[in-house]
Amino acid sequence: MSTIISFLRIEVEETLVSGSFSMMFLRHRVTLGYRNHKNIVMRISSNVSEDGDPSLLVNGHFDSPLGSPGAADCGSCVASMLELSRLIIDSGWVPPRPVIFLFNGAEELFLLGSHGFIKAHAWNSSIGAFINIEASGSGGTDLVCQSGPGSWPSRVYAQSAKYPMANSVAQDMFGIIPGDTDYRIFAEDITNIPGLDIIFVLGGYFYHTSYDTLENLFPGSIQARGENLFHLVKAFTNSMSLKDNETSNKAAKDGIEDSRAVFFDYLTWFMVFYSRDVSLILHSLPITIFFLAPLFLKFPNITLMAWSISLLDLIRGMLLHAFGVILAIFIPAGAAALRLLFTKNAMNWFAHPYLAFLMFVPASLVGLLLPRSIWGLSEQTHFWGSFGLYSVITMAYTLAGLSGGFLTFFISMSMLLGRFISSIIKRQWNQQSPKLLVVYVVPMIPCLLYCIYYGGFLIQFLIEKMGMMGSLPKPYGFFVPDIIVGAAVGLVVGWCFGPLAPIATRWLSQTSILQGLLQITVVALAISSQLFPYSTGAPKRVVLQHTYVTDANEVVDSNYGFSVVDANSLEFLFNNAPEAAKWLKDNSELSFEEKYRSDRSSWVALYPVPFLFSGSLKFQAQTDEIRKHYHNFPQLHVQKTWSNNGQRRVHLNLSLGSLSEIWTAVLNVTGPLSNWSFADNMLPAPQTVSGGPPSYICRLSGKSNVDWSFWLEANSSESLRIDVAVLDQYLVDSTKKLKSLFPSWADLTAFTTFFSTYYL
Repeated sequence: MSTIISFLRIEVEETLVSGSFSMMFLRHRVTLGYRNHKNIVMRISSNVSEDGDPSLLVNGHFDSPLGSPGAADCGSCVASMLELSRLIIDSGWVPPRPVIFLFNGAEELFLLGSHGFIKAHAWNSSIGAFINIEASGSGGTDLVCQSGPGSWPSRVYAQSAKYPMANSVAQDMFGIIPGDTDYRIFAEDITNIPGLDIIFVLGGYFYHTSYDTLENLFPGSIQARGENLFHLVKAFTNSMSLKDNETSNKAAKDGIEDSRAVFFDYLTWFMVFYSRDVSLILHSLPITIFFLAPLFLKFPNITLMAWSISLLDLIRGMLLHAFGVILAIFIPAGAAALRLLFTKNAMNWFAHPYLAFLMFVPASLVGLLLPRSIWGLSEQTHFWGSFGLYSVITMAYTLAGLSGGFLTFFISMSMLLGRFISSIIKRQWNQQSPKLLVVYVVPMIPCLLYCIYYGGFLIQFLIEKMGMMGSLPKPYGFFVPDIIVGAAVGLVVGWCFGPLAPIATRWLSQTSILQGLLQITVVALAISSQLFPYSTGAPKRVVLQHTYVTDANEVVDSNYGFSVVDANSLEFLFNNAPEAAKWLKDNSELSFEEKYRSDRSSWVALYPVPFLFSGSLKFQAQTDEIRKHYHNFPQLHVQKTWSNNGQRRVHLNLSLGSLSEIWTAVLNVTGPLSNWSFADNMLPAPQTVSGGPPSYICRLSGKSNVDWSFWLEANSSESLRIDVAVLDQYLVDSTKKLKSLFPSWADLTAFTTFFSTYYL
């Protein structure tokens, strides 16, 4: 559909995309086959523009994850895009370059909608830049988490965003988070189009849960994002750097060294941006000053011997401060582990983030102050040692090609400014006067404010994400989240209070103060042990799978599978959900014996998500109830077999039966597989599930009444084993009843899996 309004041409297309490719997801290789996923594409351009004109893509997805309404992820993105398109049309502004809006319908199924668009749509060759809008939380200022290739997208953002929130460190750390966005399709995997990945990151408690509703969106977040987007669209379409796809790809490859530009927002007020080349110069200044400091300190008696002795003294101060920072990290981490020896609940701070600060900040301060109370150093040695540590960290970050050195650069240069001003004034005052601390701190206030802002944001984000980072095997997995949060708080205290330590420890490293801080820590640890880790505002994520094992069109077994994705195990869950536990075992006590354990292979319908699971359980369920809703189950049929010189090719049809709410179908192939018809006939590297034989795994998705047809090749007469797991969103009444018995602080993602095995 194409419409001309005044000076604008508006084109809207609804397309169905199909394809197949392999990718790494959650650090595991998976092949994806998809068909008939819906994309809606809108192009707004001047009425004199041509199809080949360089254009800007704005991308967001309208599908939602299993069991979630998806208000934030990603209904908020669609709302922002619709309002942005309305504003462009109604404002009378004519974009100098076309703006393409891609409402893609299959992001949650591993980025399929964006892949289908960039591989097949007629407009894809015109795209010279993109903005990907995402949500991993319920709001807050949207953060630029990834940018590139090249630095010009982040430069455009720095110059134009009304409420900037961007940090080049986010790109260094993005791979740690279990998840991905369409950014990788546009900028990394398929093409090298320059772009931005802009994400709601706070409010992550409701991410991918049934609580991701309109009521839980942060007020004002969508408005702020919309204003940012409007300014960004104007800036991108006016940029001389906006080229077509081919030119953008070439420019990105040629300018890859410039992709590590340093940028960060200051309290969302404004952006600081400088290139990689500038960072090499700026970030080397602190270490240069550190090595020159002995010359100034010994002036005018400058000799090589005097310089060497003075430098060694400063290095001693640096090692002492480093030891303090290490203690600031390890003491709260140790306190966290110690608390868990006397309590059954991990992550008590999850629903009460203030507890993390109350427990761990005093313990961190003890670690930071302790070395000074034991080994007395001169204020001069302590200052230059601290300065030297931040200088070395700055240089190490820069040489490693990372972007986080700006923080320690900011700290070290602020320390130098405070030292310079206080050294001038202290000649008029007593050197022991507390006024010197004020004089030293005042010039550092901008730096300290940023450290607190950045550190507080990081801790809150980390706490929220600990609810979905995965459950690790006992006994060590029980301790990991608390240790990580304790260590992270210690690190933040190190960079927030560390710059003050050279002067402040003179008054704070007294035994009475250290004892007081330890007492606060003990009281906070005791209080935290009395509080429950979860609430409806911070729910525990639980996965419930009702599995039907089928043979032909018969159900031979049925069970309920449970798993969690954080440190509090299923034993914790059922101990606090007695009604569900009784229902599962017909009013008898629920057992956690080995016979109820299930491995990752029983969760293959979610592959590769089960690599986040450990300690999963399964319990028997009724087999006949599903017959009331479905009469035909998924089946795999051999169409024909071809053999030649030891090679076999088997042509197969996968029928999905009468299932009507299918999310995905997963094929797990083991045996002498040498090729298949998926992903352009390219066999990926094999994977291993639960210590079994090498597997080749393919996820199939998309609506169609037609069977899936494909072929497999084997290079020997040994049998191929194919496990078929079809995930359907329909729940029988008994499963719905079981789900309703869990308390409101437990958010269950529930589904039905039809599992069958074939030998060829």
